Amino acid sequence: MEKHGPGDDLAMDHPRLKKNVTSNFPEQIALALSTPNSMWVSWVTGDAQIGLNVTPVDPRTVASEVWYGEQSGNYTERRSGVSVVYSQLYPFEGLWNYTSAIIHHVRIDGLEPETKYYYKCGDSSLASMSEELVFETLPLPGSGKYPPRIAFVGDLGLTSNSTTTTDHLITNDPSLVLMVGDLTYANQYRTTGGKGASCYSCEFPDSPIRETYQPRWDGWGRFMQPLTSRVPMMVIEGNHEIEPQAGNTTFLSYLTRFSVPSNESGSDSNFYYSFDAGGIHVIMLGAYVDYNQTGAQYAWLEKDLRNVNRNVTPWLVAAWHAPWYNSYSSHYQEFECMRLQMEELLYQYGVDIVFSGHVHAYERMNRVFNYTLDPCGPVYITIGDGGNIEKVDVDHADEPGKCPSAGDNIPEIGGVCHMNYSVGPAKGKFCWDRQPEWSAYRESSFGHGILEVVNSTYALWTWHRNQDIYQEHSHGDQIYIVRQPELCSVGSKGNKVLPGLLPSSVAATLMDPLLATLLCCVMFIFCLFTPSFQNLGNVYL
Repeated sequence: MEKHGPGDDLAMDHPRLKKNVTSNFPEQIALALSTPNSMWVSWVTGDAQIGLNVTPVDPRTVASEVWYGEQSGNYTERRSGVSVVYSQLYPFEGLWNYTSAIIHHVRIDGLEPETKYYYKCGDSSLASMSEELVFETLPLPGSGKYPPRIAFVGDLGLTSNSTTTTDHLITNDPSLVLMVGDLTYANQYRTTGGKGASCYSCEFPDSPIRETYQPRWDGWGRFMQPLTSRVPMMVIEGNHEIEPQAGNTTFLSYLTRFSVPSNESGSDSNFYYSFDAGGIHVIMLGAYVDYNQTGAQYAWLEKDLRNVNRNVTPWLVAAWHAPWYNSYSSHYQEFECMRLQMEELLYQYGVDIVFSGHVHAYERMNRVFNYTLDPCGPVYITIGDGGNIEKVDVDHADEPGKCPSAGDNIPEIGGVCHMNYSVGPAKGKFCWDRQPEWSAYRESSFGHGILEVVNSTYALWTWHRNQDIYQEHSHGDQIYIVRQPELCSVGSKGNKVLPGLLPSSVAATLMDPLLATLLCCVMFIFCLFTPSFQNLGNVYL
């Protein structure tokens, strides 16, 4: 497929990727949510090794400590954690192996909501504590409050475009970041490093295995530290995290480097988990592990959804790497199998918004279920345009000559369920002949998104294109997403359950006439007198 807009690959000696601490001082410091009153703090100490022969260090040689408190310089609490190392090994002659530096994970607890905390991490016995850093906790579930701004980004990598995306994201001052897979693109390189490839199989056709240059992970951790050391970042795996090595081991970098609240959410796997952020319950799903209805992930998902109390967390958001709804030629219908297994469950429990990456462009869908417009379906948003080395996708499957064949777009892990549409304007066809009715907005630009939940009914979604960083108050797609759970049958706690699902129709006809009239008047007046919110649309549940 034709792509454009390559970013200059950042070299490992780039100032934002170089190691700038010595000895056992912490670097690559990152936060992640654990529970509403606890936080994970992760960092790296020491030096990684790469070459034909590597010997892992003993992680017990450096302690894992976090000191923290509500006043600068006054650390009233101290917690200890665990330290680990991992290796990326290849059973092929000439390929370099890698063993990581020491990776530390500490869970700090007893945190008050909406409170600023000052902290240091490291090993005090070695006099190697970090400088003082600061973060602010989120509101509690059930408080009626929400994180001020949640950033969404996917398929980031380490290019000049990645730099613009991250700088732009930081200026939008998020209180939480969701990274929907494909983080470093370390697997676009030979084990010996050098220049990365935008198409790995094209440039390295004789490679005996999908190699990775693991130091890119270390560079990415340093690149992200100005953000992740003060704002929690929640990650989920993408296909570029598979990273096969000796013994058929996969995903080892992802599993070792990041702390996620899997145990806290009743999951036995870091590939899928959930967490609360104020009045939002977020579910992170794994597209590259078993998602079938007979599997562990599906059983966990069903239990997690059943336990959601919509009086406590009215908004229900889901995220995974590969999109189910996608009108681009790239990855078209690639994850139909996952959709067929899980879509009905998410629909049954009234998921409001779904975020994915994988497709290197932006696309927002109308509310949809089973390829049919449905006011009770989620709003699906593809945000896989972070700025990676593989460039941006531009071809749409509905354009003449751009419809992929049924043999294209095969997932690295999982089955193939490509099929023709059975109903609607594309009935009997594999591709539409125009932009699908469920595709509301699409554009081939790099960027990130910001979700601002106002209350239990309204949330403002804004897509910030990279080019908008140069113009004040400029952005791409912007829309209010509106919840109306009283109109749909949903199965989680705290919801009015109706006898059956409402028929698909135009959203406005499903609203109570008086409510519809009042809402339209309010929104008209609001938009008329608020220039920054003019030209907004609405998506109704």
